[in-house]
Amino acid sequence: MSEEVKIEEQPASNKMDWKKMFNYQWIVKNIPFFFFIAALTVLYIYNGHYADKMARNISNTEKHIKELEFDYKTIKSEVIYRSKASTLEEVVKSMGLKELTKPPIRLEENVQTDSVKAE
Repeated sequence: MSEEVKIEEQPASNKMDWKKMFNYQWIVKNIPFFFFIAALTVLYIYNGHYADKMARNISNTEKHIKELEFDYKTIKSEVIYRSKASTLEEVVKSMGLKELTKPPIRLEENVQTDSVKAE
């Protein structure tokens, strides 16, 4: 019977130790640690919000890049289409220009050399 009494007394003494551990002096002594934990918590929350914001920015940038790629491909195909010889002929006909039937003539200028100029 004496053993049973001792077993029951131990949990009661543990409760008293727990309450004694969290007294006013202990709390005041650990205030810097509490501030440190609070600062870490704020940084953790900030980091989560910052990561969400960056993920949204990356997603928006990817969408914008895809739109620019589509615009680039569209403009490139238009330029290639407009630079075809047959398309250019149609556009230039309205200006009164025609395609050459003879090869171009090279004009040469009579240039005097430096030795002839010096004399």
